[in-house]
Amino acid sequence: MTEYTTAPAHVSVEGLTRAFGTGESRVEVLHQLSLSIARGACCVIVGASGSGKSTLLNAIGGLDRPDAGTIHVGDLDITSLSPRGLTRYRRRHVGFVFQFYNLVPDLTVRENIQVTAQLVRQPLDIDDLLAHLGMAEHQHKFPAQLSGGQQQRCAIARALVNGSDLLLCDEPTGALDHHTSQQMLELLDDVHRRYRATLVIVTHNEAITPMADQVIELRDGRIARDRTNPHPRPVQDLTW
Repeated sequence: MTEYTTAPAHVSVEGLTRAFGTGESRVEVLHQLSLSIARGACCVIVGASGSGKSTLLNAIGGLDRPDAGTIHVGDLDITSLSPRGLTRYRRRHVGFVFQFYNLVPDLTVRENIQVTAQLVRQPLDIDDLLAHLGMAEHQHKFPAQLSGGQQQRCAIARALVNGSDLLLCDEPTGALDHHTSQQMLELLDDVHRRYRATLVIVTHNEAITPMADQVIELRDGRIARDRTNPHPRPVQDLTW
């Protein structure tokens, strides 16, 4: 099987299908999806709960294998990778930001980031990340000592430290209040431009779509809308 050799340039999905269960309990969550996301773009994927958003994100991130179809990241078909190849792909080029952070509770902020940094040969500078994300003064605290927004910042730093080309965010503002959500979106937009990563945000909140270069709406596992936005709006100008 082909192994990962080159950095991702963009994401291209063709005929993606994913189902769970068997027999009468089988549910098809994704139905032959096809889409493309340009390198360096901010893409927001919206849809109601159960529309297939997280399943699609997990497939692009190499966390879940589709039943049919292909996913190309750059010139690589990640659906053809061996388990070892998928691990290398995730470690080197994908950063995940989850709604509930998934921080290790017994490690400090700095140690949570170092765990990921140790998996790659050339991680980003941790001190620079901490300073840019406003977490330098909190680096020796444990997750329980942080606010929700600070925990999310730590999660973003951990996702970026491996030099990610692709930053995947699953409901990154879902557990935050309005003010902290706006701060988090501003931060994501900033780091996406600063580190030149392709940013994919999965959310049920359509209010954030004007910040995106591309908006994809999923409905019952199918694409109901896929449009580009030639003039994305600053996060601070969004109407909530």
